[in-house]
Parts: sequence; structure tokens; C-alpha cells
Amino acid sequence: MKQLFWESKTWQELNKEEVHEILRIRSKVFVVEQNCVYQDIDKKDLKAIHLLGKKNKKIIAYSRLFKSGDYFFNEASFGRALVKKGFRKKGIGSMLIFESVKAIKRKEANAKIKISAQAHLIKFYKTRGFKEKGEEYLEDGIPHISMEHLS
Repeated sequence: MKQLFWESKTWQELNKEEVHEILRIRSKVFVVEQNCVYQDIDKKDLKAIHLLGKKNKKIIAYSRLFKSGDYFFNEASFGRALVKKGFRKKGIGSMLIFESVKAIKRKEANAKIKISAQAHLIKFYKTRGFKEKGEEYLEDGIPHISMEHLS
């Protein structure tokens, strides 16, 4: 998709409008659309790198990235990956995963990347270089599975 701009920022680098937009979009996608009541705002935001996919200066795609040890013990990770409704099914999700992996590797070239993927997205992640690791489990009432990037 043309006119999509990617940038990554620490919590301290985000401006108030970006923080508000991130929290609003995450709430809309994960709490409202997925009907999942959980504590979205956590202290992990403070140590994450926030990857923003913007179109016309508005966030339409997002994920938060973690270096090894900040989320999982030995692996880097990303999560809260989302594409805003109305922009889905246009390849932006694939771009988001690609950009997330690329940003992690830029900071930590040899990092192993592990994610906690919603189980209904296994095929999506498999076609983007991930493999299942372990058994399915519930996280916030939604089936998830651990997946690792094949790099």
C-alpha cells in the first residue's frame, strides 16, 4: 500500500496524541471487537518499542516490540499487533509482521523471536516465517499458541 509510513518509537518518544491513538485503537480492536475484557495498559508499554504504521499521519497499524529478556526470558518478541478496521485484507498485516521482525533484527541482529499468537492466526503467521511451538493455551480467554520465527 502506497503512502504507508513506518516508524518506531520508545514510550518516551511518543507524543500525547500518539499515546492516545495507540490506546484507543488497541482498546477498540482487542476489547470491543474481540469482546475480551483484560488489562491492556501495563508496564510493558514503558520498555517496548512502539511500531507505528501511519497513513495520512494517522495510525492504521501497530505492534509493540521487545528485546530479548523484556517479555520472554531468552527471546525477543512483538505483540498487540493490529491493523485498524477498514484497512484489513489489503496486505497491511503482512507488512506489519515484516516491519516488526525487521525492527527487532535491526536492534538485535541474532535475536530469536517468539510470539504469543491468537490460534486462529496460525496459518497467517506460518506463511510469514513462523512455526508453532508447544500446545495451545488460553490467554485472556482467547486460544493462543507460542510461535517462533524461522530466521
